[in-house]
Amino acid sequence: MSAENLKTHNEIWLRLEQGRKAKAAEGGYAGYGSPAFGQRAVNGELVSDSKEQQIIDLIRRHHKSGKSLQQIADWLNGNGYKTKRGQQWRRISIKRVLDRLYGKSKRVSGVKSSS
Repeated sequence: MSAENLKTHNEIWLRLEQGRKAKAAEGGYAGYGSPAFGQRAVNGELVSDSKEQQIIDLIRRHHKSGKSLQQIADWLNGNGYKTKRGQQWRRISIKRVLDRLYGKSKRVSGVKSSS
């Protein structure tokens, strides 16, 4: 890549990055991968996914009852629940859901309710 093409490429990347950050700062979905479990993107905005929210509620209730992350994953898998990508639940997946639920991750900002 020539020096001029590299400069143009870097300028475009910088503008896109600034746009994503501005959208995220306003609570919009900036398009970094798939939305977190419990959310989906609709017209560039994050909205709550009611089916996934029901699974999050199950995870929360099992966690509050004292079950381990592995016990929760095993229960979900045994009852036919799948992750956003249709996979089996694992301990780390449960931990990530709980971290977002209890405010240990900022990925949940800007979520609007959907009907």
